[in-house]
Amino acid sequence: MKKFIVTGGSGFIGSNLVKFLLKKNYFVINIDKLSYSANPYNLKEVRNNKKYKFIKLDINNQKKIFTILKRYKPDGIFNLAAETHVDRSIDNPKNFMNSNVLGVYNLLEALTKYLKKNKKKIKLVHISTDEVYGDIKMGNRSSEKSSYNPSSPYSATKASADHLIKSFVRTYKLPAVISNCCNNYGPCQFPEKLIPKLIYNILNGKPLPIYGRGKNSREWIHVNDHCEALLKIFFKAKNGESYNVGSNQNLRNIDIARKLLKIAKSKPLKINQRVKIKFVKDRPGHDFRYALNNNKILKNLKWKAKIPLNSGLSQTFDWYTKNKMFFKSVPRKLYENRLGLKV
Repeated sequence: MKKFIVTGGSGFIGSNLVKFLLKKNYFVINIDKLSYSANPYNLKEVRNNKKYKFIKLDINNQKKIFTILKRYKPDGIFNLAAETHVDRSIDNPKNFMNSNVLGVYNLLEALTKYLKKNKKKIKLVHISTDEVYGDIKMGNRSSEKSSYNPSSPYSATKASADHLIKSFVRTYKLPAVISNCCNNYGPCQFPEKLIPKLIYNILNGKPLPIYGRGKNSREWIHVNDHCEALLKIFFKAKNGESYNVGSNQNLRNIDIARKLLKIAKSKPLKINQRVKIKFVKDRPGHDFRYALNNNKILKNLKWKAKIPLNSGLSQTFDWYTKNKMFFKSVPRKLYENRLGLKV
């Protein structure tokens, strides 16, 4: 039986990946420091699974990471431990440096040290973002050969981690690959992010805040499709390579809001008249458009996204409707009135 470590496994993508791997009958060790965006609710159904182990730990603790590697001898590590919200990176870049750069450095050091002393091979799959490429003009898409041009402290720290990993691959022959994924949506996403924020406001009779005029465009992928891609990357990807994980499903933020309103009106729900789009002051340095060229993963790994956006959004809306305790499991002060810079 293969063993995997998932760092940041109590967060949004991490918890979905943990459950996905357990369904595949793998043994999973979840390492998470349980910061604000981690939520024990996300993994409540797997707590007693004998193939699941949770360890509360910051990946900056290089010594303990090394000890865990020696004890469990995993086949692979999926690194999802990161600070991810652009607005928070504008408020406090230091936290992003600590997690996204220094955390990755300490993980790489522990892994390099372990590989020098043990014969068993481990592959690291580092989960990055399409935001490292920065703004993309209409009609264009970023390929793995595109230059990095990050705009926010968040994307800059993720870009730094990508470069650091590639340096360890070349210098120390570390077995590692990088995935650069577009915007994820689905169950268990922290409710300050766009889609769960809009769903929460619809369910609670509040206006739907949209930055600027809502014309900023993002590419969207269901988290389950992303999990499928990550496992495919682990088994099939060549060391040192990067793979864009995209869906080719681009929508403006205002169109996402409109789709969710349409979905809500199709459900047996009473929608408060206050539930309408409300434009708010734009975030500083807001990238206008992200878009990925995913030809490499389609051709080389035979992977493509399967879940259409409309059905995926409807399923996601249903999940949050049926799991209102998810919102209650997160302190409202962390997300309810939070949008953009502190004022």
